[in-house]
Amino acid sequence: MTVIQRPFRADHVGSLLRPDRLKEARQDYKNNKIDANALKTIEDEEIEHIIEKQLEVGLHSITDGEFRRSWWHFDFLEHLDGIQGYTSEHGLEFEGVETRNYNVKVVDKVAFNPNHPHFEHFQFLHEKVNGRGTSKVSIPSPNQLFHPNILNETIYPDIESYSHDVAKAYHDSLLKFYELGARYIQLDDVYWANLTSGTQKTRGRDRTEEEKETARQLAFRVVNEAVQGLPEDLLITTHVCRGNYQSTWAISGGYEPVAPYLFQENLGGFFLEYDDDRSGDFEPLRYFPNDKSAAVLGLFTSKTGELEDKNAILKRIEEAQQYINLDQICLSPQCGFASTEEGNKLTEEAQWQKLAYIVEIAKEVFGTAK
Repeated sequence: MTVIQRPFRADHVGSLLRPDRLKEARQDYKNNKIDANALKTIEDEEIEHIIEKQLEVGLHSITDGEFRRSWWHFDFLEHLDGIQGYTSEHGLEFEGVETRNYNVKVVDKVAFNPNHPHFEHFQFLHEKVNGRGTSKVSIPSPNQLFHPNILNETIYPDIESYSHDVAKAYHDSLLKFYELGARYIQLDDVYWANLTSGTQKTRGRDRTEEEKETARQLAFRVVNEAVQGLPEDLLITTHVCRGNYQSTWAISGGYEPVAPYLFQENLGGFFLEYDDDRSGDFEPLRYFPNDKSAAVLGLFTSKTGELEDKNAILKRIEEAQQYINLDQICLSPQCGFASTEEGNKLTEEAQWQKLAYIVEIAKEVFGTAK
């Protein structure tokens, strides 16, 4: 019997604002004022606290807030075999701000790392949630390793060989999470947004439309190869992001150029940013698979604490139903609240109020947040 799954009616992308105590502990660790064990103890305590807060506001998908990470993506990627983190010359460019200078690069054949620290991180989360909700893993999509400036043609002159190795590393990683008890994994993906009308630098120049088209064709195949053959009771979703750093953004452009490819990914849900005009309209949802997946509409911004007008949200849900059924719709913030440890510019109190508000509206629309 096929297991039919979808994200929760009220869901969230995963990252949460780091409390001051945690930020201070991480800084103390960098300055050699405390050791790794002391840092881990504080991380453990703060994660236990936000598990309870997520349950308190009515969420059913429970994450560790990415509290053990500095970045939403680099911390996972650099612990795959063949990938190395390094201090780059420049940071990543956002609207009016630049991140810390860090990146990853391919230094050897890419492969699964059975000792990846994220496995231990998940075990702690899963133990503490203890069946009161669903322990959710959020990791970067394999597509993140296909940004042109990460590719290494010396090690991988053939892009197809590279794609198979990346897909295999991810497949084995996803299976390991499953063996540890994970039943809900999210692949966070900025790469697709770069393949819309946005620009993507390729060693100092913009990608051509022809290069983007080739990349679109490959992107959904990489994800599908990574998830092929996994257990049916493992829900895998993706979050298509346009950048999130200290309440700024990196990319504009609707889904129209990528929708015919993106929605070929064999996933149980697509978290889609729809919090402002940069995301375009709902028309690309006409490509959405109508029999096997859910569209998690990110109608609520995670960049500010202001609560959206409820009537406006209800109207947008109605508009989306021109292209997808209500049964396929879920709700969430458009992104996480802290894609990096710096976090967005709102208070923790506002963060929890917004999540509780999404739960409230989900119950009104669907009769349940679950």
